[in-house]
Amino acid sequence: MEKSSITKRLGMIGLVITVAVMLAIACATQKKASLTDGSAAEEVYVPPGSYDEYYSFFSGGFSGQVTVYGLPSGRLFRIIPVFAQHAENGWGYSEETKDMLMTSHGFAPWDDAHHPELSQTDGVPDGRWLFINANNTPRVARINLSTFETEDILEIPNSGGNHASPFVTPNSEYIVASTRFSLPIPQKDVPISEYKKHFKGTITFVSVNPDDGLMDVAFQIMVPGYNYDLAHAGKGPSNGWAFFTCYNTEQASTLLEVNASQNDKDFIAAVNWKLAEQAIAEGNYRTMDVDYYHNYLEHGSRTTISENKKSVRILDPASVPGLIYYLPTPKSPHGVDVDPSGEYIVGGGKLASVIPVHSFSKMMTAIENKEFEGEVDGIPILKYQSVIAGEVQNAGLGPLHTEFDGKGNAYTSAFISSEVVKWKLGTWEVVDRIQTYYSIGHLMIPGGDSQKPWGKYLVAMNKITKDRYLPTGPELCHSAQLIDISGDKMRLLLDFPTMGEPHYAQGIPASILQPKTTKIFPIEDNTHPFVAKSEREAGVTRDGRDVHVKMTTIRTHFAPDNIEGVKVGDRVYFHITNLEQDWDVPHGFAVQGMNTAELLVMPGETRTLIWEAKKVGVYPFYCTDFCSALHQEMSGYIRVSPRNSSITLSHNAQR
Repeated sequence: MEKSSITKRLGMIGLVITVAVMLAIACATQKKASLTDGSAAEEVYVPPGSYDEYYSFFSGGFSGQVTVYGLPSGRLFRIIPVFAQHAENGWGYSEETKDMLMTSHGFAPWDDAHHPELSQTDGVPDGRWLFINANNTPRVARINLSTFETEDILEIPNSGGNHASPFVTPNSEYIVASTRFSLPIPQKDVPISEYKKHFKGTITFVSVNPDDGLMDVAFQIMVPGYNYDLAHAGKGPSNGWAFFTCYNTEQASTLLEVNASQNDKDFIAAVNWKLAEQAIAEGNYRTMDVDYYHNYLEHGSRTTISENKKSVRILDPASVPGLIYYLPTPKSPHGVDVDPSGEYIVGGGKLASVIPVHSFSKMMTAIENKEFEGEVDGIPILKYQSVIAGEVQNAGLGPLHTEFDGKGNAYTSAFISSEVVKWKLGTWEVVDRIQTYYSIGHLMIPGGDSQKPWGKYLVAMNKITKDRYLPTGPELCHSAQLIDISGDKMRLLLDFPTMGEPHYAQGIPASILQPKTTKIFPIEDNTHPFVAKSEREAGVTRDGRDVHVKMTTIRTHFAPDNIEGVKVGDRVYFHITNLEQDWDVPHGFAVQGMNTAELLVMPGETRTLIWEAKKVGVYPFYCTDFCSALHQEMSGYIRVSPRNSSITLSHNAQR
């Protein structure tokens, strides 16, 4: 082994040992620290029948879903299925929803969801939609916050690891989606050792229709083959720009913990998306053949439409001068966060000893004066001293992510030293710090990445919870901690366990969201091809070996509830329409021997389950959601006869 390689590895071992020692010291200190006093319980207590002040939306990480919690109580309200099948309500199993999970790789029933992002108007969260990314099979999704359900999933072509996503521009013109892992573009068979020669990255701008929220790939920008990590759009004076962290400027392809950590500085990419729009309008782009899917909900039938798309518009920075500039940023930056004024751009260097804060106005002056120190693939690199506004000293070990309280303060998560550090914008002075339990990743202040933070609470999202809760074997839950930031000093109020691995969250006052709630789907608007809008329309028909059951449910029976004449080998489509028009009265459906999941059918909608008749016999079906005092009686039977049987298809008489 070469001496330089040995030195690098010894240096990394030394760093690991140092971090381990510091963690041990930090943990010992935390054990001695005074715990939350009894008054905190009063501050997070939401009496029975009362409402929380905020909704908070957490990414589910490896669950692929979004979870909804109330603040300050920490109560779990809902799991919103997005990128993974969800047996609780049939998402991804029912005929109406399974096409939401179609991709160019086929049916993808799981993904890794990292960053929820609320839609905005004039730089302020507006409560219309929530966007979230899929990291593994690159996709973005849009959730309707009146129904709390996923309506739109768009695959991102030319991407590997959709991490810097789906951060929104101030009026939700676009969400962004850049590639974490660079790739050969277009994909081809090349030696991985020739990474620098063949691998490229992309930054994707996804347009959002202001009326219905439908998404589309507006354009992609081809960029050098780095790892693009996180993003945030500018605001105020920096509106029209978006900022992306990138690391592995070494363009290493192996042992990245060593080989992608050599450069003293990596970059924040500043992208002028207004100039990109102009280039597109002028035709200054090329079209690339690709293969990706756009899946969205058709509202009348509440059924997925799945479209396979075949081209995308590509911008090359060398052909559009001024499109991108690189801001040198120490070291291996993770977060990039823009303060409410739009002037300061904060980098979170995982391996940096300081928090660098860039100035947008200084950046613009440096661009005008051509204060460059080089270029990469036609992208100028600005001089660090020309764009830096200040550096926050003593800001914790492993700074990752910063949000703002709207009162001139910034809050940064420090993963290695397990703390939140509070510092002043403009003076860069650290004014407070609080321990977290343990290994904080992202943090969230409701509206904290917008122009109008609601700076009352901060939520720390922690990766490790050993000794915080009752043990549950080798796998422990992750944890959120609610911290009061309304005063000069931060104060821990509450721990609450979280589902999956939350990476990031967004919060919004309940007063904005609550009035938008959809309570029922009007039965008269249901355009599903197998809807039965009354029991008189219920029935059973045969089409070859397919049997279609148009079934209704209402408290407390199915119609029909006895079905005969089905034969071994038939595929039975149960099309269940919930006739209720009363809020909070769903009905469930399951049949013995099914190989999918139950259906949970909301008032006024139709959902479909396919059941295969495999064996002769009589099989019960029933309502899976307790709906009334006679819920147990809400059941029926389907009779399966031999394939050569002459029994006629029939169902019980109408009521």
